[in-house]
Amino acid sequence: MTIQLGWLRTFVTVYRLGSFTKAAQALGLSQPAVTHQVRNLEKELGRPLFERLPQGVEPTSAADALVREVQVPIDTLAGAVERCFGNEQARGPVHVGGPVELMTSRVIPAVSDLIADGLQLRMHFGLADDLLTVLMDRRVDLVLSTVRPRVRGFAATPLVDEEFMLLASEKLSRCIPRDRLAADGPAVLEDYPLISYAEVLPIIRRYWLAVFGTRPTAKPALVVPDLRGALAAVKSSAGISVLPTYLCVEELAAGEVVPLLEPEVPPINTFYLVVRQGELTRPNLALLHGHLLMKAQLWT
Repeated sequence: MTIQLGWLRTFVTVYRLGSFTKAAQALGLSQPAVTHQVRNLEKELGRPLFERLPQGVEPTSAADALVREVQVPIDTLAGAVERCFGNEQARGPVHVGGPVELMTSRVIPAVSDLIADGLQLRMHFGLADDLLTVLMDRRVDLVLSTVRPRVRGFAATPLVDEEFMLLASEKLSRCIPRDRLAADGPAVLEDYPLISYAEVLPIIRRYWLAVFGTRPTAKPALVVPDLRGALAAVKSSAGISVLPTYLCVEELAAGEVVPLLEPEVPPINTFYLVVRQGELTRPNLALLHGHLLMKAQLWT
């Protein structure tokens, strides 16, 4: 089997842009040249990679499998060349936005090897809606968002699901009749303070609706606009809260916090990697995008 590196780069570009025409424009090639390279790759692999549609193309399952394997090395090579010989934009920092808790606990450790290799990053913390606004205004290049944008001009790729868990400290959990909670619902928890990162109980409300089929009626006893602070309050037995499991892996393993309920289908939230449409042709941005997709498969 003889596969040229250029064919793979063209394949990744077509996959991301969903169009031979757009890929040709991004790569500075003619459309027949792009078509020829993809057909050569398909011939070598012995299977189709794209289904041709009236407008654009749809990747096959073979394309989905291939892009997961090749996009990171392709982006790494392209990024290395651009950092050495490209324009100032290619050598400049990539601006990334997301929630502070996920960014500090998962994203920064995941990209440390890229930083060591010379990639420059600038981190921006905030809520999804605010960060999508600054993405539209071109003040950031990529956003990790729990909101999938419905407006034109954005491309959103599912990254990872966060699972939510109703938690108390080990000490406080001994006072809560967990068997009654499973049978009787949230009325069992009325005497225990609620800890939330916002006054309107967004995460707790989502959990209550998904698991109990009702909205919480109590006001929060403590509002701390950082989930790490909410976790610290739970650990100190200040009250109970609903938190994403990725944030408290160590505390769960050590028994410092305890799940009060383990529903058969726990509530989840999906994080998306959101970029402006067509900008994954920028090597450093594409490198970061593919790297996060790869690393997120290992997150718990």
